[in-house]
Amino acid sequence: MPDVAPAPAQDIATERTGWRAVVADWSADRRTFRGVSWGKAMMWIFLLSDTFIFSCFLIAYMTARMSTTVPWPNASEVFALEIFGTNLPLILIAIMTFVLISSSGTMAMAVNFAYRRDRVKTALLMLATALFGAAFVGMQAFEWTKLIHEGVRPWENPWGAPQFGAAFFMITGFHGTHVTIGVIFLLIIARKVWRGDFDQGRKGFFTSRSGRWEIVEITGLYWHFVDLVWVFIFAFFYLW
Repeated sequence: MPDVAPAPAQDIATERTGWRAVVADWSADRRTFRGVSWGKAMMWIFLLSDTFIFSCFLIAYMTARMSTTVPWPNASEVFALEIFGTNLPLILIAIMTFVLISSSGTMAMAVNFAYRRDRVKTALLMLATALFGAAFVGMQAFEWTKLIHEGVRPWENPWGAPQFGAAFFMITGFHGTHVTIGVIFLLIIARKVWRGDFDQGRKGFFTSRSGRWEIVEITGLYWHFVDLVWVFIFAFFYLW
């Protein structure tokens, strides 16, 4: 019985063109997600859903700001601090942004050393990232306290449009919650790295298998997302 010759590659390529090729690529999840761990894939899906939420918040903020007939507060006045008798606009926000962006650098280095199996440097860099995050949350709490003391509420605002308070507290509070959760996870993972749980395969959260250092990268994905979102909040609230 003669062997059946395989179809030429050109015929296969011709068979899957246009929308058929696109559908075939995206329907074959085995090929699309080959080599991607379950944890990393789920983190990307979570970040995508979180992107939609933050996008809705920022779009609602833009809509409220452009549709209100009451003047919108001047960010340089609202977020100014008086230091040694000098009124410095946005100085606290600039420091907060610098701290959070710097934390992305320490997190990236932590991921790098994690894949080199350097427990000490990975743990220390994750602790430094958590310290930056905690400092950011502390400065944000100070900012909230200052604005509340000056009369800003979700339903009123002494500087103009009352929608300002509602949008500010909702969006910055939601982001601050993300940063706080990130700090907690950084401390948990840093402790496990320091103890060598990922080398020993010690039973527990995120450490059921030996050598699973990828959790450091997954934590880094979350942290970089939080930093990126802050860039947009900074641009919309403080620079616009």
